[in-house]
Amino acid sequence: MGRKGMGKKLKYLWLAAIVLALGGCGGSDERIGGAMQMIGELNYQGALEQLELAKENGENDRLVDRARGIAYMGLTDYEQAALCFEAALAGSDGLVQNVDFDLNFYLAAAYTKSERYGEAEDIYDAVLALRPGEEDAYFLRGNVRLVQGNYEGAKADFDKVISMDASNYDRLIEIYEVLDYFGYGEAGREYLQAALASGDKEMDKYASGRIYYYLGEYQRAYLDLEEAREKGGVESYLYLGKAYEATGDYNYASSVYNSYLEKNEGNAEIYNQLGLCEMTKGEYRKALEAFQAGMKLQNVTMMQTLSFNEIVAYEHLGDYRQAAILMENYLKNYPDDTQAKREYEFLSTR
Repeated sequence: MGRKGMGKKLKYLWLAAIVLALGGCGGSDERIGGAMQMIGELNYQGALEQLELAKENGENDRLVDRARGIAYMGLTDYEQAALCFEAALAGSDGLVQNVDFDLNFYLAAAYTKSERYGEAEDIYDAVLALRPGEEDAYFLRGNVRLVQGNYEGAKADFDKVISMDASNYDRLIEIYEVLDYFGYGEAGREYLQAALASGDKEMDKYASGRIYYYLGEYQRAYLDLEEAREKGGVESYLYLGKAYEATGDYNYASSVYNSYLEKNEGNAEIYNQLGLCEMTKGEYRKALEAFQAGMKLQNVTMMQTLSFNEIVAYEHLGDYRQAAILMENYLKNYPDDTQAKREYEFLSTR
């Protein structure tokens, strides 16, 4: 199993991250609130059971359907999630409220995950018709346009996003990543180079270091990121370590990740990157310990990645029996992972 398979999966990561970051809609419905807490803890089945009780108790139907949709998204049942979001939207009284925009973003994500890209694009069109200043909608529509092969349409959306906030370097990098993923890396590089050439005084060393990293200028990246590290922040450490990894200095990279963990509370992404670094060094026991430490943290949002990488570590240690047991459980939680299914077939023969 290669390093690419062990790393964070890029495909639609930006979609999930943005949609789930939209936050919850208010309400005093007790069981709905409890279900949303369970969703935050990744207990999706428990949340669905709680929501059934909420419905029987007469709590807000639209919010019940919304929460159900989010739980089904977590269970990777995107068709059922879409039905729930559609039901919640159908319950509108005709007056467009914030919850309707929230639901449309969720529904578009469910359509995207179900490969119903045209329907997702239609939703973003409708959102932008009512809210032409919705930056996220332009960005996400650009994503689904790329999936459908509409590069010019996607680029127009990305140009619009950047024109709305040229100093949003987090979004700029996301645009580069999606363009690169779909084979338009050179176009993405042009965005990054233009940002560096802009002379923006608001661009700090953290921003420039990350941009240099994606441009493949790793020495300039780690020089800037070394300065940014002094400000703290997990992302500074992550990119600094990755820049050293890119130069082949895995020993120093692992020391960067460990230095963060010595000074701060545990962080799942740091543990995961440390584990990947140790894997590359052939230190499989240390890698396993890093992945498992990340999994022990509360409310881990990258449990799937850590769980997959834990299995890979057991494989490298030659413990195929334990790897197979964990893979069987993994597939119960993430049944749409086709790579994991192939790997389980391999493990079953060992």
